[in-house]
Amino acid sequence: MATKIDYYAVLEVSREVSSDDLKKAYRKLAMKYHPDRNPGDAAAEARFKEINEAYDVLKDDQKRAAYDRFGHAAFEGGGGGPGGFDFGGGFAGGGLGDIFEQMFGDMMGGRRGGGGRRAGADIQTQVEITLAEAFAGVKKSITVNTRVICESCDGTGSKDGESGVSVCPSCHGAGKVRAQQGFFVVERACPTCHGAGKVVKDPCTACRGVGTIQKSRTLEVAIPAGVEDGMRIRLSGEGESGGKGAEPGDLYVHVAIQTSELFQRDGSNIYCRVPLRMAQAALGTEIEVPVIDGSRASVKIPAGTQSGEHFRLRGKGFSVLRSSSRGDMYIQVTVETPQHLNKRQRELLEEFEKEAGENVKGSPEHAGFFSRVKDFFENKS
Repeated sequence: MATKIDYYAVLEVSREVSSDDLKKAYRKLAMKYHPDRNPGDAAAEARFKEINEAYDVLKDDQKRAAYDRFGHAAFEGGGGGPGGFDFGGGFAGGGLGDIFEQMFGDMMGGRRGGGGRRAGADIQTQVEITLAEAFAGVKKSITVNTRVICESCDGTGSKDGESGVSVCPSCHGAGKVRAQQGFFVVERACPTCHGAGKVVKDPCTACRGVGTIQKSRTLEVAIPAGVEDGMRIRLSGEGESGGKGAEPGDLYVHVAIQTSELFQRDGSNIYCRVPLRMAQAALGTEIEVPVIDGSRASVKIPAGTQSGEHFRLRGKGFSVLRSSSRGDMYIQVTVETPQHLNKRQRELLEEFEKEAGENVKGSPEHAGFFSRVKDFFENKS
């Protein structure tokens, strides 16, 4: 058997830790290693389970006292120490994730089914939108293939409807049964009704007694203005149907935003790269640029503008989620070197270069650079 780490060490606290500090330590670690924040990370998932197991024991005064006295043996079948204690259900009864959901609720998308009945599963899908749609907000139709309430039996699972459903004789409708495990009484889903609390005598032929069938559904999801790539939208109750009176799961829609050929987004700001001809940058000009909201804006380019310079347009950027405000738009200019010159163009540029070479004030960065180069080689000699 693998050696278990001390529960206090798992939660990174001392054995004298108070209940409040214990809770704070648990919340911090649980948030850090929660699977939703570490998708695909097996090590983080294993750490999360350790954290939940440790906290489930130490948060209960009686369990903590038993652990302090007998260690991990207090929770293993056949362990030493006094037997037959019932602390209100074993720590394995509701699953490790239940503790986290009790404390954080919907913060990480968690949801608990009531009455011992197993709720329908949460499902996920993805919707792709353009950057302009993310700016303005949009409604999208999505198709999901999920389990829905069987219309033949109205979700009862019985061919005879509600009249064919009776209370489970094993759990008496609770959906749970108790079993002795080591020092504790552990609650588990009833093996007879699988947590439903009811049994069906004559199963429905359409759903085979499950109460749900697989079906494609088309839903409309409202995507708010200012949404960011990778965000998920929760549609409560639109997941898998639990059947037999259990509440349905939720649908999580992950938003993917297409890249734009004109704009790059950085939070609430928008960047647009605009090419300028060499003469435009040197002489100055006025250009018209597109704005993400579909309008146009004029930008004055002063004479002598250098490649890479930015011009800011206040309030022309991206929409801010759950706000009426907008970010800014930044125009970045790039000065293009002309190609495929004809004879006359070449003559003019050669004449310009000859004139500019004698007037270093017209190219301050060029002059400064070669001045530093000259100093470098003189100091080397």
